[in-house]
Amino acid sequence: MTSAQPFLQVLASGLAMGLIYALIAVGLSLIFGLMDVVNFAHGEFLMLAMYATFGLFFETALDPIVLAPLVVAIMFVLGISVYAGVVRYAMRAKTNPGMVQIFATFGLAILIQGLAQYFFTPDYRSIPNTWLGGKTLNLGGVFLPWPQIYGGAISLATFLGLYLLISRTDFGKALEATREDQGAVALVGIDRNRIFALGWGLGAALVGLAGAVLAIFYYIHPNVGGTFALVAYVTVALGGFGSIFGALVAGIIVGVVEALTTLILPPALKSVGIFTLYLGVLFIRPSGLLGRL
Repeated sequence: MTSAQPFLQVLASGLAMGLIYALIAVGLSLIFGLMDVVNFAHGEFLMLAMYATFGLFFETALDPIVLAPLVVAIMFVLGISVYAGVVRYAMRAKTNPGMVQIFATFGLAILIQGLAQYFFTPDYRSIPNTWLGGKTLNLGGVFLPWPQIYGGAISLATFLGLYLLISRTDFGKALEATREDQGAVALVGIDRNRIFALGWGLGAALVGLAGAVLAIFYYIHPNVGGTFALVAYVTVALGGFGSIFGALVAGIIVGVVEALTTLILPPALKSVGIFTLYLGVLFIRPSGLLGRL
């Protein structure tokens, strides 16, 4: 049993982190499934959410757990604003609209990162003395940090909430209908632009929640979004572009594979396992595990 503990430790850590990866990626997957638009500013949204949590913590002295709903609300408004001010106009391009959307969100990412560098400086910051910071749970010799446990629980609760939203509410049904056929929904009185705006708001709110979770235990700096954005893109592609629950499955797989890779390779090369797995799935099933072409 003792010899199995290192493996169980790595597996448990990978599972907890994988759930957080899924939470980071699901907003990206939702927006792509809704509009066929890849938000290349997704990582910068995550970074802004972490800075918002950091700033609110020092202004109010409230724990990030308490501040999370406020951060989610701020990011929801930001997502709607980005759609209304940037994406909506990019979608109207008459020539090569796909590339216009890519450059619009990529340019937005560069702008946000540059502004963050200017206003916040490149310094690394962290939130001290949080309720969960530095605390671990001992499960028979397997130690799990409470912030990761909290993040994993929040992720599972969020996916349950998304399931209920999509299956039990009129907005969820309108969202699914728009995902299936953007043209036909107008015939039944659904305002496509309103659904797109709310979809962007929801996608930004989801990554905002992930940012509030990460701010508890991860350093905050202007480039932090890029670290997680790359993993999020791989997670979305692995689970299937546009598949919300594919992001959950893929996030768990990515987290576990990343953790297990550290048993074979140095920690600095932990991403090798993720990309090797993705390339393998890409050759066998290009649409992803739960996606469809």
